Amino acid sequence: MTIKLFVVDDHAIVRRGIVQVLCEHPDVQIVAEASDYTSLRSELKKHGEPDVLVMDVGLPGKNGIDILKVLREEYPRLKVLIVSMYPEDQYAVRAFRAGAFGYLNKASAPEMLLEALNQVISGRKYVTPEIAQALIENLHTADSDGALHEKLSDREFQTLKLIASGKRLSDIAAELALSPKTVSVYRARILEKMSMGSNAELTHYAIKNGLVE
Repeated sequence: MTIKLFVVDDHAIVRRGIVQVLCEHPDVQIVAEASDYTSLRSELKKHGEPDVLVMDVGLPGKNGIDILKVLREEYPRLKVLIVSMYPEDQYAVRAFRAGAFGYLNKASAPEMLLEALNQVISGRKYVTPEIAQALIENLHTADSDGALHEKLSDREFQTLKLIASGKRLSDIAAELALSPKTVSVYRARILEKMSMGSNAELTHYAIKNGLVE
């Protein structure tokens, strides 16, 4: 049985590396590649729904988690495997909540990508020990008041990490393909939800909680 597969990553070199690894699977056919939501929509229109979608989180414009939510509504049977540079404890839980079948860090060995793909193809969730730990910790915080950043939407969480990394609002706007005004709105929401008053407080919180290095 041939497995039709799409790969979505905004870095061409990284995307090519992922494709090369996936092509080692005897049943996989790489039907299309895309770099963002717009090009993905174009490929979906051209080729139809794939069996599996391998996608990054940090995409320009609409990020991978937001795209995942949209796709799960339109294609409920689509299996999505997230492959990202972000640590499991930061985005894996959010990805699974949005409907992902698996989450893998890009630093993982190529064999793990093939193992994850086999799990996803079989209809089972792919969970690494790191993700299992993150899920357990998330259940624990859900029983208590929870961490402050858990109150944030996926886009707000992404904005928080960029602010804490020392980036200016204009740089964040360019990276996320948003207007500076929209980023300012996200920043205001973050400060309100986390009961903080400045970027310095956000940065201190992010470092203390391991959201940035």
